[in-house]
Amino acid sequence: MSLGHACVDVHQGAVAALVPYFVAERAYSYAAASGVVLAASLLSSLVQPLFGALTDRWALPWLLPLSALAGGAGVALSGVTGSYPLTLAAVAVTGVGVAAYHPEAARAARDAARGSHTAMGWFSLGGNVGFALAPTLVWAVVATGGLGASPLLLAPSVAGAALCAAAVRSARAARVPDGRATVPAGTDDWVSFLRLTGAVVCRSVVFVGLSTFVSLYVRERTGGGDTAGTAALFVLYAGGAVGTVAGGRLADRYGRLKVVRRSYVLTVLAVAGVVLVPGPVVYLFVALTSAGLYVPFSLHITLAQDFLPRRVGTASGVTLGLTVSVGGLAAPALGALADATSLQVALLPLVALPVVGRLLLRGLCEPVPPAAPAGVPAEHDADVG
Repeated sequence: MSLGHACVDVHQGAVAALVPYFVAERAYSYAAASGVVLAASLLSSLVQPLFGALTDRWALPWLLPLSALAGGAGVALSGVTGSYPLTLAAVAVTGVGVAAYHPEAARAARDAARGSHTAMGWFSLGGNVGFALAPTLVWAVVATGGLGASPLLLAPSVAGAALCAAAVRSARAARVPDGRATVPAGTDDWVSFLRLTGAVVCRSVVFVGLSTFVSLYVRERTGGGDTAGTAALFVLYAGGAVGTVAGGRLADRYGRLKVVRRSYVLTVLAVAGVVLVPGPVVYLFVALTSAGLYVPFSLHITLAQDFLPRRVGTASGVTLGLTVSVGGLAAPALGALADATSLQVALLPLVALPVVGRLLLRGLCEPVPPAAPAGVPAEHDADVG
């Protein structure tokens, strides 16, 4: 599941990684380039809850390989389309593929994890590794062959589809024979879930905003070329490899909510450093930002699933998919502000959003996880907020 997750999310990361090349080869403005990210995010945001609700009712393991192929197809076509509207349509296909994948994948991973935060951290790590590899993969393909070489970016989705197909049997093993999803016991806490969702949306806007513009911004700040910008984006994504696993381990020791809250505080300071501190030290602040954004990543998922134990698919679709996509909705506004002022001014609002997220998390209590299957011990948190 983790390897398949990597192969799917490499295409989600590739959309942002392609932005500098659209600006360079097609002379897109900042607003037009951020519109590409919006196209991938908007449709994904609209259909993500639908896929989550469907997986709450029926087992849909066949979505895993199909969505992996769809995610890769959109990115592969985006570089060879002949017009801006066709480019938007191509990346929208990637958005739908991502939307279809995450709710069912998160449910299957949670079943396999048996309630372990560390295990869910490994699943989330797969997606973050995919994000981290996206800039390097896009650079290797597009920097040498131009946007016309983008069909080569389909390769990871083929591998992902094969891995996801292999995981289908495990996903089915957690379902009842009639194909309906099992519904755990418990009471849904919608108020806590919505507050958590608001915090994750704040995190999402920061993450997608930096994913879209940090490459261009670092090139401006350091005077470097494509390599300098690609390195910054790689650092932003690569930090997730350490941060996500660390988040699961820290949560097992200190409690999920305590770790999540402190991560939001770190994010405020780190993003301020990215935006305000000049010179090569910006890479250090990008790395700290990555830690602040990624340490709570898998914890958001398990918290949401425990707040809505009877709607795990919906909770997974919102926290793992919808809120990530919603960040893309803010990208055109940031792009328009950058066109009117500067990239630095456009990125300043990203400093305040983690503060809002931290305030939303205040007072939340640790949910009680659903019981693990018989004979399998579950990991629990002691932190009560």
